[in-house]
Amino acid sequence: MTTQILSILKKYPDSSRDALIPILQEVQEAEGYLSRESIARIGEHLKLPTSKIYGVATFYNQFRFQPLGKYHIQVCRGTACHVKGSAKVLDALKRELKIDAGETTRDGLFSLEVVSCIGACGLAPVISINGEFFAGVEADKVKKILKKFRKKGASNGK
Repeated sequence: MTTQILSILKKYPDSSRDALIPILQEVQEAEGYLSRESIARIGEHLKLPTSKIYGVATFYNQFRFQPLGKYHIQVCRGTACHVKGSAKVLDALKRELKIDAGETTRDGLFSLEVVSCIGACGLAPVISINGEFFAGVEADKVKKILKKFRKKGASNGK
């Protein structure tokens, strides 16, 4: 158990289920995701079964159960992006990375997330990689975009 998690839990002495979401948010902020170990420890602290904690955490799509990749890709699926073909872009990313949305590649280089709206509707379809926006993305451009980040990842030693 990391000292970060213990210090988070100490901020919630004698807490009950009503503190669960804030605790999950703080632990994810500290760890980058919710590990099995952290969920078990939260359960012990709040005297809740881990199944209840997973039930709450899986209900909200803000929570992750795997660490993010070095390059976190967000695919906008808002109305403008949908109309302009973001489903094809998402399919191309899934095919190239061999992962589904919510997953991270085995090498830890990429993670993929579907978001409701990035807020760049005039640039649709849009993806964001670690906050860098790519506008007017087409499925056939996905390989080239990923190649740039693979090269960057290799030169930075992952």
